[in-house]
Amino acid sequence: MTTHTNFDAGELDKFQALASRWWDPDSEFWPLHAINPHRLEWIAQLAGLAGQQALDVGCGGGILAEAMANRGAAVLGIDLADKGLKVAALHAAQSKASVTYRHIAAEDLAAETPAAFDVVTCMEMLEHVPDPAQVVAACATLVKPGGWVFFSTINRSPLSWLVAILGAERLLKILPRGTHDFSKFIRPAELKAMAAAAGLVLRDEKGLRYHAFTRRFRLGTWMGVNYLLAMQKHP
Repeated sequence: MTTHTNFDAGELDKFQALASRWWDPDSEFWPLHAINPHRLEWIAQLAGLAGQQALDVGCGGGILAEAMANRGAAVLGIDLADKGLKVAALHAAQSKASVTYRHIAAEDLAAETPAAFDVVTCMEMLEHVPDPAQVVAACATLVKPGGWVFFSTINRSPLSWLVAILGAERLLKILPRGTHDFSKFIRPAELKAMAAAAGLVLRDEKGLRYHAFTRRFRLGTWMGVNYLLAMQKHP
């Protein structure tokens, strides 16, 4: 259980209600299934995963956590939505993936086991918490010196409102309406500043683009809407 209050009960309720559909590639979570190979390959190229101790913060149903385990990492996934964790644990047991799960906040785990992981991922999660800087600092504490931390979130720009909310939620209905709150989106410069304050150094950055006609994603240099940052902790 968490002793921290850096969560939004309404946000947790959204994911609790959808928990049973995490592993359905045709459900509301299909974009996560579609982008997972891209983000996994990027993480593996930069940090390597085989033989590594990896942590997935805000792991949800375990889509990325299992993928990292299948690349040879020993993975711990943490989340505050316990129904999603139960789905994740059941799926891991069925697939025999080397993943364990805990219902704990990143801040609490950081106090319990600092510098315990070679790789820490926090993907599509920061825009759902009241104080993302707290989570960023916790990730920095949890990673070993020289280890890697990966973030992904949504840029707070007029275009991101058009694409992520008007387009994805209201017109194309890629995501359930109300999935995102524009005011919680984070500009790349803001996230970089949070990471730098926590002792992390930027090593790479990518943008994620969606092509509506092909329903495919790709990583590139344009960071106008979705973006990913790769950080390394000072040795």
